[in-house]
Amino acid sequence: MADISINFAGIKSPNPYWLASAPPTNTGYQVQRAFEAGWGGAVWKTLGEPILNVTSRFGASHFNGQRVAGFNNIELISDRPIEDNLKEIYETKKLFPDRVIIASLMVEPEREKWHEIVKRVQDVGVDGFELNLGCPHGMSERGMGAAVGQHPDLVEMTTMYAKEVAEVPVITKLTPNITDITATAKAAARGGADAISLINTINSLIGVDLDTWNTIPNVNGKGAHGGYCGPAVKPIALNMVGECARNPEVNIPISGIGGISTWKDTVEFMLMGAGGVQICTAAMHHGFRIIDDLTEGLENYLDEKGIDSLSDIIGKSVEKYTDWSELDLNHKLVARINNDVCINCNKCHIACEDTSHQCIDMLKDGNGNDILRVREDDCVGCNLCSIVCPVDGAIDMVDLTPTEPPMSWNDRQAAIQMLERR
Repeated sequence: MADISINFAGIKSPNPYWLASAPPTNTGYQVQRAFEAGWGGAVWKTLGEPILNVTSRFGASHFNGQRVAGFNNIELISDRPIEDNLKEIYETKKLFPDRVIIASLMVEPEREKWHEIVKRVQDVGVDGFELNLGCPHGMSERGMGAAVGQHPDLVEMTTMYAKEVAEVPVITKLTPNITDITATAKAAARGGADAISLINTINSLIGVDLDTWNTIPNVNGKGAHGGYCGPAVKPIALNMVGECARNPEVNIPISGIGGISTWKDTVEFMLMGAGGVQICTAAMHHGFRIIDDLTEGLENYLDEKGIDSLSDIIGKSVEKYTDWSELDLNHKLVARINNDVCINCNKCHIACEDTSHQCIDMLKDGNGNDILRVREDDCVGCNLCSIVCPVDGAIDMVDLTPTEPPMSWNDRQAAIQMLERR
């Protein structure tokens, strides 16, 4: 059976699955239940000066019958005394010495305050720190969280403060609420971070109640922006992980976070450069026992691929991820409809006719039956027809034999410039 253990920035874990810093890691009781279920690690709910929370504090986006396609929260960091958290961290680590406990920390961007909390927390035996520089709500109004994480200079400085006294690895957690995630990732690396984790939650408003006109969630009739997570954010997170993984100025391990719900999601994140993953929303939706499906699915996938160790897949898709200007302009892909499978719902024809390139014809076969056929000379291979088709196998996207050598936009521009210089 494949080895799914990881060594992340020097932190050994029996599997790549850590609970993210969030409600599921609020107490020792919860973390111990998770470890008993089989989770490899947990990032303890962020420690700092205890705060006051509000009710209600969660909201969800349900889509097309799927519950919790997206999740929103306006909860803040731990509202429990730091002494209680430290006592429970110590007790939990003693009970589960082979499991990873990372302490998430948040204080104001001042050297003395970071030194104080790092020294205090590492005395209870944590395996590492995660610097929470990403909370988009509540704490950011106090000059912490995303208020720090959106400024590369503050990210570098805060990371440096923690590294000056930390005796265990330091992971800097990045906010997605920024134009270029690599700017802060590079800053974390310059500050000495042993790793980065991303993404934190995305600024959001989950919705508005059409009867009361209150925002969702609301607190006594008033609402505020919160952090968005869950399956809906996975494409955003996957892109940001990939952008950091392919940037040579980052070059430190990445803990992938954002919409990871299945073992397949895990494989995608690790192929795009993550050395491990963190999960929150899926655990809140389904409970800690999902770890069985996560680990078994991952082991079976690796076994079927003939891969001995999970570490062998990390970053294997990064070299395939590039800029648009490097893509082959001469590559030709077309749609082909399999009429023996097609149910003639005509969704492909409608989508192509109304919103794409009008290249699907409605015809009759020799028996007078309705069929659909793609005019391949006009097809641009956009994939829309196959995306909207409700029947697997009814439409194939087919690579045509190249008639021209590969040429990217950059190649084309370089050739034009060379001709102009002659």
